[in-house]
Amino acid sequence: MVPARVSLCLLAVAEAIVRSALTGVSVQRAVVLCLLALATTAPIALMSERPAALAAVFAAVASVVLFHTLTVAGLIAQLVVLYRLGERADSDPATQAISISPAFSFLLLALIRPVPEGSEAGVLVLLLAALAPAAALVGIAHRERGQALRHDAARRAAAGDLLEHVARGERARIARELHDVVAHHISMIAVQAETARVTTPGMPTTGARQLGAIGDTARAALTEMRRLLGVLREDAEPDGPELSPAPGLEQLGELLDQARDASGAGARLILSGQPRRLDPGVELAAYRIVQEALTNARRHAHGAAVDVELLYGEQAISLRIRDNGPGPGPEPADMALSGHGLTGMRERAAAVGGRLSTGGAPGGGFLVEATLPGEPGGSVI
Repeated sequence: MVPARVSLCLLAVAEAIVRSALTGVSVQRAVVLCLLALATTAPIALMSERPAALAAVFAAVASVVLFHTLTVAGLIAQLVVLYRLGERADSDPATQAISISPAFSFLLLALIRPVPEGSEAGVLVLLLAALAPAAALVGIAHRERGQALRHDAARRAAAGDLLEHVARGERARIARELHDVVAHHISMIAVQAETARVTTPGMPTTGARQLGAIGDTARAALTEMRRLLGVLREDAEPDGPELSPAPGLEQLGELLDQARDASGAGARLILSGQPRRLDPGVELAAYRIVQEALTNARRHAHGAAVDVELLYGEQAISLRIRDNGPGPGPEPADMALSGHGLTGMRERAAAVGGRLSTGGAPGGGFLVEATLPGEPGGSVI
């Protein structure tokens, strides 16, 4: 770029010398014309400085008004200067107007006609009057497009980071639930098969062998699952701690404490029936339903008090989560997709063989009701 600027300066001086020789002007005037030609082009070598760019425009105006001359190289230099002024203007419209205002000086020259119409200088002035504003506006457009591309790239990078963060969180959640629910059942298969083989009197050899094979298969599946969970855990939390147990009904008190701290509103837990341990999958589903209902209440009924009722029946447990907020409203699509909305709660209830309903509560507010299967004969908490 620098050699091109130097070449433009040399071209302007050479053009001024040729014109002086052809018109037979005095040596002093020829020197002045060469200096003016140089002044209209040399400042573009200092384009990082706005005063230098304005000096080039001023030199071109002075050359036209005082000496009725302008070189072609000078015209090119003015277009470059005005383009760069527009390109370096910030996004404020007032600042942009100030930056491109020198372009309209040539339009003014074309209107007042300081040089004879039809002369070479007059033609160059008319060209500048037409092209100078366009050059400045093209510079502004180029800058705005560059900014838009950078902002778009930044948004894409931020969205990619967010998606990766969400994906890692989901993989970590899946790993925890597999670790504490599915692995529990596989372990029980191995233990029960081994117990049946050892404690059943008079069992045929073939039956004992098959039970042993069942136990071996369950243990192999458990080993393979733990290996896969290790890979999943490394991908989800490369530097994170060991997987913690999946939450259950025993942690509902802590969950409501967190909800109170987060919202500053009241939240109470009401227990009925005889508490007992349930299937880990059912307990996890119940915990997540309460967690998601509390999150929705905090988002859509900010400051509303929430009651969580848990009833232990003989064959099932019932959950009722009610707030005293404004009542039902449209559910944002992203809530359902993220698993924290009404759809996510229904899916969790259905996954363990239960059902869930939502709607307005009698007397106002929003109500979530869920019925989940209870495991009779579980140990009493």
